[in-house]
Amino acid sequence: MHVPTMAEMMANGETPEVLFWVGCSGSYDQRAQKITKAFATILHKVGIRFAILGKEEACTGDPARRAGNEFLFQMMAYNNIQILNGYGVKKIVTACPHCFNILKNEYPELGGNYEVIHHTQLLQQLIDEGKIKLKDAIEFKGKKITYHDSCYLGRANDIYEAPRKVLEALDAELVEMKRCRTRGLCCGAGGANMFKEEEPGDKRINIERSDEALSLSPNVIAAACPFCNTMLTDGVKNREKETEVQVLDIAEIVAASME
Repeated sequence: MHVPTMAEMMANGETPEVLFWVGCSGSYDQRAQKITKAFATILHKVGIRFAILGKEEACTGDPARRAGNEFLFQMMAYNNIQILNGYGVKKIVTACPHCFNILKNEYPELGGNYEVIHHTQLLQQLIDEGKIKLKDAIEFKGKKITYHDSCYLGRANDIYEAPRKVLEALDAELVEMKRCRTRGLCCGAGGANMFKEEEPGDKRINIERSDEALSLSPNVIAAACPFCNTMLTDGVKNREKETEVQVLDIAEIVAASME
C-alpha cells in the first residue's frame, strides 16, 4: 500500500481531500502502528484521496504543553503550522484524540486554522453514506463490546455518539461501563502521564479502569485513542486476561469487518 506524502502530491500537482495526521504514537509505537495501517486501509478501500506529512510531521507539542513546557510547545506548534499552511492544508483527520484536541482547539490562536475531525467521526460518516459496507461481521457477531471514552474525545470535545454508532453498525452487543460518557474515567495516560510514572496512591488508574471494563466480561474493549489502548492493554495483561479479552481501536474493528 502506497501512502503519498504531501510533498509527493504537490510535486504531481495533486491536492488530497484530507491530510491524515498520524501522530507520534501511530508512527513509532508498534501496537499503534497497526491502528494507523487499519485506518489507512479503510481510506484506501473507500477511495478517499489522502496524504501524510511523512518526515515533515513533528509532534503537535501536546505532551510538552500538558507537562507545563509552554516554550517547547509553541516552538513545535509554530513549526507544524508553517508546514501545514505552506501546503495549504484545509482538512485534517487523526486517530489520536490528543492531536485532534490540540490541532482543533489550540492551534487557531497561533495561526493554524483547519477543519479537524477524529477518525471515528469520519468512519461514522462513511458508514452513514454507505461507503463503508460491513459484511456480516462474523468476527464480532454476538460478541460483547464495551467502549472506553477517551477524555480528549469525550469530555473535552463532546464526541460520544460517533464511536458508539460505528460499533452499533456491527452485529455485536454494546455494553456500557458504569462510568461512561460525561462521567467516563480517565485511563491514566492524559496530561503527559503516558510518559512518566504516576504519583503515589492505592491503585494504578489504568488498572482501576481496566477492572471496570473486565467486570462486564466483554470479548472486546474498544478504544479510540492510542494512549488509551496502551493503558487498557497493560491493565488487561496485569489481570492475565489477554487471551480472553482483546483491546482494539475502532478503526481495527471496522477494517476487520469491511466487505
